[in-house]
Amino acid sequence: MTERMSGPVPVKAPVGILLAMTLVTGIVDAVSFLALGRVFTANMTGNVVVLGFAFAGAPGLSISRSAVALLAFLAGAVLGGRLAFEESSWHRWANRAFVLEALLLGVAAATAVGTGSSAVSNPLQLYAVIVSTAVAMGLRNAIVRKLAVPDMTTTVLTLTITGLAADSSLAGGENPRWQRRGAAILAMICGAFAGARMLAYSISLPLAVACGIAAVCAAARRHLFSDGRES
Repeated sequence: MTERMSGPVPVKAPVGILLAMTLVTGIVDAVSFLALGRVFTANMTGNVVVLGFAFAGAPGLSISRSAVALLAFLAGAVLGGRLAFEESSWHRWANRAFVLEALLLGVAAATAVGTGSSAVSNPLQLYAVIVSTAVAMGLRNAIVRKLAVPDMTTTVLTLTITGLAADSSLAGGENPRWQRRGAAILAMICGAFAGARMLAYSISLPLAVACGIAAVCAAARRHLFSDGRES
């Protein structure tokens, strides 16, 4: 006899998987900022600020690139929200979203093939990579927000860093989850470092690596869920 559940079933997302996704964020933002014309496609706080600078006429910045990244990110977030809307599919939507993120990053990597290690100059390629990476990151943000794992937003570290300091023993706190918070910060730094280093070889390489990591995350979560394990 199957029990009827009285409320939404929590969706599990092991911290290790979310840390790997944070690493992907660092890679994506390294590519977008360094090779796509000073635009962020994962960190929308940074992108909105850059958009403001562009409106003010700051050199080297583009209103169109930042605006396209913002709109694409919003489209991805809408898609993620739609995937998570039906409670009846709670056990499938996170897996689907993670797979779709990997596919979008793969599209970005394929689109960037042939651009070498310098900044993307072809407008069609440039905006295609911006859109595909921003949609992927918007989709992921919507899903991770739904998962609501403390200190694991995977893209924004402001609150994580604040919590690390404000809840520390120096502030009279008990240092809750300091290992997780520190690991998230380290993962972002490592991703940004790796992305910047890989750009010396080609633009598609870091995107392909990000795609591979996202695919492994999707496969790992599906495997863990199918085994009935919890985070």
